[in-house]
Amino acid sequence: MSEKVVLYYFNGRGRMESIRWLLAAAGVQFEEVLLTKREQYEKLLNDGVLMFEQVPLVQMDGLQLVQTKTIMNYIAQKYDLYGKDLKERAMIEMYSEGLTDCMEMIIMLPFIKPEGRDAQLSTIQGKTTSRYFPVYEKALSGGSQYLVGSKMSRADVHLMEATLMLEEKFPTILSTFPNLKAFQERMKAVPTISKFLQPGSQRKPQPDDFYVKTVIEVLNMQFSR
Repeated sequence: MSEKVVLYYFNGRGRMESIRWLLAAAGVQFEEVLLTKREQYEKLLNDGVLMFEQVPLVQMDGLQLVQTKTIMNYIAQKYDLYGKDLKERAMIEMYSEGLTDCMEMIIMLPFIKPEGRDAQLSTIQGKTTSRYFPVYEKALSGGSQYLVGSKMSRADVHLMEATLMLEEKFPTILSTFPNLKAFQERMKAVPTISKFLQPGSQRKPQPDDFYVKTVIEVLNMQFSR
C-alpha cells in the first residue's frame, strides 16, 4: 500500500490550491491537515519539517516537500504531466510560471486593505487581458488541444484553474478569447477534473474573511498597503 499524501495548509486556496488541482487531475487521493491555530504552525517549525519556515507542506513518498514550484514539479514528473523531453518541459515551465505570476495577484488580493482592492482588481483584469491570456490564446490556436505537445501537462491544469478563478472575478473575461473558452470546456470533460469540480470535492471556495483572519493569526501577518 502506498504512503498517504498529506497536505498541510489553511482551509482555503492560497498557494496550495494549484497543488490540490494537480493531484486531483492526476487522480491522486490526498488528506489535509488544516492549520487553524498558531500552535500547529509552531509545532511544524519545531519539528523541523518546514525547510524555509513556510507552507505549503506536502508529505508524500517519505518526503517533506516545501516550495510550491518544487512540489508541483515533483507531482507532475511522477504522474506524467511534465512533457516528453527537455524542450517540452521548458515550455511547460514558462507557461506555468506565467500563470503563477498572474494568479499570485488574485491570491494576495484578500490580504490588501479593502480600500485598495478595487484598484488591484483593475490591475489584475488589465494585465490578464493584455499580457497573460493572449499568450495562451495563441498557444491554443490552429487546433491545438494542449499548451505543449499531444497530452495534458501541469501547465494545462494550471491554466484551467486560472481561467475559472479569473471568471469568478470577471465573468466575461473569456469572451474575447475563444480558444481559451474551448480549452476550458475540453478540460471540464476530463474525468478527474470533472470530479474535482463537483460539489463536495476538496476544491476550496473563494477566500472569505474567516480564511484571511486565520492566515493572519497563524502566520502573524499584516494587511498590505
